[in-house]
Amino acid sequence: MRYADDFVVLSRYPGKRLYGWIESKLEEWLKLEINRDKTRAIDLRGEKASLDFLGCTFRWYRDRYGRGHRYLHVGPSKKALQRERDKLRAMTDSHQCHKPIPKLIEGLNRHLKGWGNYFQFGYPREAFRKINWHVGQRLFRHLNRRSQRAFRLPEGTTYYQHFRRLGLQPLEI
Repeated sequence: MRYADDFVVLSRYPGKRLYGWIESKLEEWLKLEINRDKTRAIDLRGEKASLDFLGCTFRWYRDRYGRGHRYLHVGPSKKALQRERDKLRAMTDSHQCHKPIPKLIEGLNRHLKGWGNYFQFGYPREAFRKINWHVGQRLFRHLNRRSQRAFRLPEGTTYYQHFRRLGLQPLEI
């Protein structure tokens, strides 16, 4: 017997009839067994209610312009952001000092592009900014760690501009 690991149903008016229909489809038609211990219903309309599913957090947010309606915000979950920061830390740690900067940035770009494509659904702008800032900090530390002398930027540039010249492509919507 196969188990239904992750399953989400969005419904405006859930009820016993809907639950019965979903359970019958899963158990009879798809031949899946429902884990009753993990099964739960969440009302996202409640105060601070959210649902984490496949690395995304679903939550209702107030309108940013003060109007009376709300919108369903979908963005990377806190756990997904922490996992990404850990992965970036591993890609730029002290064991990578031997790697040439263009190769390191090429690997970061490839990784960030894949991560950004997965989480581009919804409203990921705030999460993308946090990850971009983290990548800049990690590259700054990496450049200063490579030698006994501190890294000096070319005259009249910022770290952001210098990383862009080296080929770093930040996450964008």
